[in-house]
Amino acid sequence: MMPFAPGTWGSLAALPFAWGIQYYWGWVGLSVATVVVFIIGWWASHVFEKEAGVEDPGCVVIDEVAGQWLVLIPAGLDPLLYLIGFVLFRIVDIFKPWPACWFDKNVHGGLGIMLDDVVAAIYAVIAIYFLNIQLSGM
Repeated sequence: MMPFAPGTWGSLAALPFAWGIQYYWGWVGLSVATVVVFIIGWWASHVFEKEAGVEDPGCVVIDEVAGQWLVLIPAGLDPLLYLIGFVLFRIVDIFKPWPACWFDKNVHGGLGIMLDDVVAAIYAVIAIYFLNIQLSGM
């Protein structure tokens, strides 16, 4: 992974995979894939964190994948919503508004690594959902 802004690179790398999943299996497929990535990420990041001896290591970006995919569920296959979803997710993931910041500081281990990004993603999901409604009405 890139040493500079690994979360952004991880989120960017997640986009084409989300597109492919949505293309073949729709929002249900991406929803299932997001849950699977969350569960695997919870376990894998917990193991990696223990082995590395570093809390929430920056090189672990599976949390960004789960968060980014969650944001893209309501985007369908709309390239504009994918772009907006990417930008919105990066903003909320970096600034971590409440309650994401609470999870970031108070929940440790693999669950903490995964959960703060998923909670932050909910802000972007809500925005994408309403943008999708607005764009559909045009």
